[in-house]
Amino acid sequence: MRRRTVPERMETEPVLVSLEPGALPAARAGRPALPAAARALVPRRLPAAEQAGSHALPLANPLTAARVEKLLQFFRGPDGGAVDVRPMRRNAESGPAVRYFPNLGMLAGTVDARGRRGLEADPGVRAVDPLPVITPILPVGPARLSATPAARVTWGIRQMRIERLWARGLSGAGILIGHLDSGVDGSHPAFFPDAIAAFTIFDAFGREVTGPRAPIDTAMHGTHTAGTLVGRGVDGRQVGVAPGASLAAAVVIEGGQVIDRTLAGIDWSLGQGVRILNLSLGVRGQSPAFQRIMETVRLRGVLPVVAVGNEGPGTSRSPGNTPPALSVGAIDRAGTVADFSSSQAFQRSVDPIVPDLVAPGVLIQSAAAGGGWITDAGTSMAVPHVSGLAALLWEALPTATAAEIEAAIRGSCDATGVDPRRGGGGVPDGPRAMEILTGVPAQSRRRTAAPRINRSRRRRRR
Repeated sequence: MRRRTVPERMETEPVLVSLEPGALPAARAGRPALPAAARALVPRRLPAAEQAGSHALPLANPLTAARVEKLLQFFRGPDGGAVDVRPMRRNAESGPAVRYFPNLGMLAGTVDARGRRGLEADPGVRAVDPLPVITPILPVGPARLSATPAARVTWGIRQMRIERLWARGLSGAGILIGHLDSGVDGSHPAFFPDAIAAFTIFDAFGREVTGPRAPIDTAMHGTHTAGTLVGRGVDGRQVGVAPGASLAAAVVIEGGQVIDRTLAGIDWSLGQGVRILNLSLGVRGQSPAFQRIMETVRLRGVLPVVAVGNEGPGTSRSPGNTPPALSVGAIDRAGTVADFSSSQAFQRSVDPIVPDLVAPGVLIQSAAAGGGWITDAGTSMAVPHVSGLAALLWEALPTATAAEIEAAIRGSCDATGVDPRRGGGGVPDGPRAMEILTGVPAQSRRRTAAPRINRSRRRRRR
């Protein structure tokens, strides 16, 4: 009896496929609407405006139904077989086998060697990169809870001289910040009444959870970083750098397929119209996929501010170590780079040393999920200080580009006592950054309103 030959199953790998972008300025007015075949691949709700293509990144080869069918032939399904080229239904257990992120112009899915070669040969594909494994950048050391803030303003706000910008009427009003973290406790008085403009949750498979819901924190991390970003004053005490700015906050970390959740969160944030993306997560080492993601974020005019990591000298995390990101390390009250703060040198001509700068990240007090206040440390705590400053600067000059905001922040840095191999350019100075950006000394601006202070400690009603 002749033995039947069983075809050898080819090994597969998860990849991120970056599609070639088209000419962004020329395409703004009339981007083609996403066909049903492409919309079926998006793991989140698509508002009518995005379905019409007004937010989706223009592509050199638009995703027509025929184009979707051609690309899907290169991917493999969960069982290793071909992906159905018909409009895909969302699988109740895992979602689409191929996920499309229209504001990033990227596809995520699984390929074998043949499929990868086919994608790399496609003229509409910019790159095919392995999908990284993301983890949150967790705080360092034991956290301390308290019933009230310890001071009128936090030491980090004072270190960066943020109060001088407040005194000139700047609060970040009108600036939307993308906050991708473990969520945010919207019932905390620091976020009353309007700090959270939009909120969503991406489940373990990176799909947006449908239906209205109150903002929640699945851990403690997100409420702390959100408080430093946009916390409103409570009982005359202030923890937020930009207390007039607002958040588009999404739950993307703490379990599940974090890369899918993060990609969906970034894509959602861009659709919300954020100016700044605050990220306290990353992959240990370098990730080409994340570099392309950050390049696309910058192409969309958004400034990504990213934690460099908490593993100490000679280490870093991606996307914080990618050139397009504004990477942030942590200092203590004495202005010394924290022992845990990552730093690393790379053999490249652009941005060879990370972090780009450092900010207050030790003994930082902010809002605690569930109420009260919590003191914590980490580069995660440093990042929102810089994102908050960016919001203040964008309010001062709304027509500024992301590159101009970054240049002002980096140009303002004081490197006194900071080893550039550990702390990059040093510590940003708020008034100096505004002078660089606007050409007007901060002290000469007319005084207007102070930051909004929420005198009541009552929780928000839902």
